[in-house]
Amino acid sequence: MTGIIGAMEVEIEKLREAMQIRQVQSFAGMTFYSGSLYAQDVVLVKSGIGKVNAALCVQVLCDRFGVERVWNTGIAGSLDARIRIGDIVISSDALQHDMDAVAFGYPKGTIPQMETSVFPADLRTIALAKSVCEEELSELSAFCGRVLSGDQFVADPKKKQELSETFQGLCTEMEGAAVAQAAFLNNVPFCIIRAISDQADDSADMDYETFEKLAVEHMVRLVCGMLKRMQELEPV
Repeated sequence: MTGIIGAMEVEIEKLREAMQIRQVQSFAGMTFYSGSLYAQDVVLVKSGIGKVNAALCVQVLCDRFGVERVWNTGIAGSLDARIRIGDIVISSDALQHDMDAVAFGYPKGTIPQMETSVFPADLRTIALAKSVCEEELSELSAFCGRVLSGDQFVADPKKKQELSETFQGLCTEMEGAAVAQAAFLNNVPFCIIRAISDQADDSADMDYETFEKLAVEHMVRLVCGMLKRMQELEPV
């Protein structure tokens, strides 16, 4: 079973409309839709915005639904001038850019007393997402790289440049690395899939609402294409 998390209603509504819903349950203030989508068993949920909501959502998916994998879908801001509005970013790994224990001798982004602070995404899911992008969203550019997360909407181009230079991230958003950490701690494979809604410049405030729907449309096309070809995820 695949757990699919979107932070906002706009990020899950089209997927929910396409689902055959068998059960609706509420846990921790979130509504979980269980059913099938393109003949695959899925649990779809809106986590709410921010890292705490995202991590809590993953834990419920693991404890209550026993999901075999977690996909975090949605939109993000580009940190790379090559990545344009509507393009796709597939996580290679994820890191929390606002984790700061520098005063205790840790580099920025390092979680004290954890074995790692950079959480690698599932290679099978990455390969599947890349394949679907190449064959079904060929008009877009797809990039695989680091996703950065923090409890802040990053619009300042200087901040975007700093994040890119410090952490080598391709995009920034507010949930993915928390999903990644929670999935890692539960030994559940994950992947973060983002469509870009604003560019790596000072246009975030202007672009976001204008291009949000376009970015979500691209993200939904990718997720649906991946579900149609889920056999590529099954063990050989």
